[in-house]
Amino acid sequence: MNSASSNLTNNATAASGAVSPTAGTPATPVAAAASPAATPVASVNTTASTVVAAPAATASPTFSPLYQQIKALITQSLQSGEWKPGELIPSEVELAGRFKVSQGTVRKAIDELAAENLVMRRQGKGTFVSTHHEARAHFRFLRLVPDEGVPHYPESKFIEVKRVRAPADVARLMDLKSGDAVIFIKRVQYFDGVPTIVEELWLPGLIFKGLTAERLVEYKGPMYGLFETEFGTRMIRASEQIRAVCADAGAAQLLNIDLGTPLLSSERVSFTYGDKPVELRRGLYLTSRHHYQNELS
Repeated sequence: MNSASSNLTNNATAASGAVSPTAGTPATPVAAAASPAATPVASVNTTASTVVAAPAATASPTFSPLYQQIKALITQSLQSGEWKPGELIPSEVELAGRFKVSQGTVRKAIDELAAENLVMRRQGKGTFVSTHHEARAHFRFLRLVPDEGVPHYPESKFIEVKRVRAPADVARLMDLKSGDAVIFIKRVQYFDGVPTIVEELWLPGLIFKGLTAERLVEYKGPMYGLFETEFGTRMIRASEQIRAVCADAGAAQLLNIDLGTPLLSSERVSFTYGDKPVELRRGLYLTSRHHYQNELS
């Protein structure tokens, strides 16, 4: 069987870098030079959240658009927990006053945050912080859908949950040190009683301290909802690699299939605010009745 691989990246990408407001005063974005004659002395570094002095007699500094700076400031507030998942954020008028910019600038920033699934607009109610408890969020990271019928969430059977030291390859992908504590989870997911997915997950032990098999079994909602509610960690985006493989003996037994049955293999790293990796997930998908669906835009 020929192997095929592709890189798929989910559309939810967190904005990184923010201009830190001075304590006790409203946050004010760094604006572009007021006139062509003005000489800029600093530029916004959108990846390091700092203001970097422009080197003398070198290439001219660049400035991010004003709405991008407002977007970074709002993201900073989301990351700090000023507005919790599911909560209403201030109106565009209030945010415009807070940041001393036009309402249109704020609207453009929120448009991008909504497109990235960091916030959600509700007609006539305002803009809310997105949460994994929303029905539509359940399928943002679950891409396996039935060939027939309506997409639905699978049931899980946990095979193993334990605290271990991170193997070198896991540590590298999760930006940890080899040997750091991680939570290892192995489970089988069932659609309509049919075993369809075998997954292995690694989570940073420091962040997910106290996560046990009992708590996972007790919790009836999506796993990411548990991570958000009880561990203060929200998945913002994911980077994924997929390829075609043949079932080995272990997968064949867990999925109740013949040895060598074609499977879809995925390796996904999920990130929270600040592009911090907080989950490594490796899965094997049986696609005899399902297919992997990804929307590209």
